[in-house]
Amino acid sequence: MLELNVRNSIQIAGVLDETEAQMLAECGVRFIGFPLRLDVHQQDLDENEALQIIKKLPAATTAVLITYLRHADEIVRLSRKLGVSIVQLHGKLPVKEAEKVKSAAPEISIIKSLVVKEDNYSELKQTIKDFSACADAFITDTFDPVSGASGATGKTHNWEVSRKLVEVSPHPVILAGGLNPANVRKAILEVRPAAVDSHTGVEAPDGRKDRSLVEAFVSEAKDAFNIIR
Repeated sequence: MLELNVRNSIQIAGVLDETEAQMLAECGVRFIGFPLRLDVHQQDLDENEALQIIKKLPAATTAVLITYLRHADEIVRLSRKLGVSIVQLHGKLPVKEAEKVKSAAPEISIIKSLVVKEDNYSELKQTIKDFSACADAFITDTFDPVSGASGATGKTHNWEVSRKLVEVSPHPVILAGGLNPANVRKAILEVRPAAVDSHTGVEAPDGRKDRSLVEAFVSEAKDAFNIIR
């Protein structure tokens, strides 16, 4: 399996329109996540709107499908409809379904989520072991017991857990969960992830991505990545 190259990269999830997507690209964001077919949260866009934005992304920026779909055929169909080659899988996805995605569409890289809850390190370590043969990378995120959301919570988790997962994973680990310009440098230095992801942490009160916050996030993240190289 070819390793998905996410090293020292930044992903921002959720855009409302083409203008936001272009702004993220201009700020040096390499991966833009499109959350679709979700479990708890409302979608920012419908699939056709996402498709039109993805078609117009510059070559240096890559679209990532973020979804809670659990069946391989649906995941492959949606990925191909959107024209994406990376899918980030959340939710209770059976290993066999991820394996079917790889078998049916080997061109699709899989990022499997590792949702950090209280005292679930052993479970996440086992998830890494179970999915290592079919996943290309992992992404740690935060569980919110109030809303039941697994990601896009705006909350951090115990970074010591993520650091341990980085150490045991045979594939790159992306750090997500409550990251913003004020804490991303500290998070990278403590966890040493391959990449970082932000969603609500770079948004203005109106829910739109704020250019100044995105620029600050990218700058802080890049500086920290340069330190841990």
